[in-house]
Amino acid sequence: MRPDDRYTVISADCHAGADLLDYKPYLDSAHHDAFDAWAATYVNPYADLLADTADRNWNSERRIAELEADGIVAEVVFPNTIPPFFPSASLMAPAPGRAEFEQRWAGLRAHNRWLADFCAAAPGRRAGVFQILLNDVDQAVREIRRCHAAGLTGGLLLPGTPPGSGLPELHSATYDPIWAVCAELGVPVNHHAGSASPPLGDEPAARAVFMVETTWFSHRALWHLIFGGAFRRHPGLRLVLTEQGSGWIPGVLDMLDYYHGRLAAASARAGTAEAKFGAGLASSMGAGPSQVWAENCYVGASFMRPHEVPLRARIGLDKIMWGSDYPHDEGTYPYTREGLRAAYAGLPPAEVAAMVGGNAARVYGFDLDRLDALAAKVGPTVAELAEPLDSPPPDATSPVFARGGSVRVW
Repeated sequence: MRPDDRYTVISADCHAGADLLDYKPYLDSAHHDAFDAWAATYVNPYADLLADTADRNWNSERRIAELEADGIVAEVVFPNTIPPFFPSASLMAPAPGRAEFEQRWAGLRAHNRWLADFCAAAPGRRAGVFQILLNDVDQAVREIRRCHAAGLTGGLLLPGTPPGSGLPELHSATYDPIWAVCAELGVPVNHHAGSASPPLGDEPAARAVFMVETTWFSHRALWHLIFGGAFRRHPGLRLVLTEQGSGWIPGVLDMLDYYHGRLAAASARAGTAEAKFGAGLASSMGAGPSQVWAENCYVGASFMRPHEVPLRARIGLDKIMWGSDYPHDEGTYPYTREGLRAAYAGLPPAEVAAMVGGNAARVYGFDLDRLDALAAKVGPTVAELAEPLDSPPPDATSPVFARGGSVRVW
């Protein structure tokens, strides 16, 4: 690539949603009265959704303008605002009980319908990630088929099954129909940070513990699906782990390979203490964890930190997808160019091109030829991103600019 060539930047981690009352037209009419009563008393707990900038979540024109100004031409759109009948944003809401399941499910379907229209307002530039609940697998399968047919190319948002949720763990064969339909239709299965943590309370210590543990709870989907054999039974299944960092991946894969080898070997030695732990494991899960990662898994690395970049070959250069996390405060907007320089300055342009857009285009089905034409006008140049960043913008809030980062244990 020439120095004046421009990168096609696709954010694999953005968030959007409707304003609260704007979900009503997307609800089945049977829920309208209940929605009116719920909305009349609901108090939004999120300051950013009450601020003047909240319309970044649903104002299509503003969103396009701000992303283009930041050098981004397309986005994968995760949820952000409050769906009908939810106590909080869906990523953070606990799994519903039986009494509230019907209304929560109606609320997610309303979001999915809204999202299809929101993506259609910017053809080819938004891959919407639709939502399901795991309480009823048959309903989930029907919604997956409907959302795929509606053009939501961002795939499925996989809910977590935190301790205390009452749901079967993700390794359970209960969910096999979900993996089957996603593999059949080529629907990526996305698991986003924050969606699998158990409630910890609201004391200062609890909030600190949440920050330490939340990514670990999100990572669990990886080893649950691997050891559960989902990829052996459905070789076309693709898992994307988003906004969970990336530096943990090589070490965790080494650990999973170790346990796989150790337990599979122990299963052949009847009478040993470990034999029962490995019984049936090798035949049920198939290939080892590192091979499964190489064949089926990807990371929405979001605002990749400089200390993670040297691990890119071990993670897989074809696996890493950068994301801005727009419109969140911890995202890179409006300093995406600076964030990319902080992470990727000095790397071969072909590697940068893959991580900032090419991999996401392949996973989510974006038309790169179409996006390249837009990027030729607004994308950052090769020369620009090759320039090391001496100091971050003073008002930047993204962790990509935080000093002293180190590779995480998880």
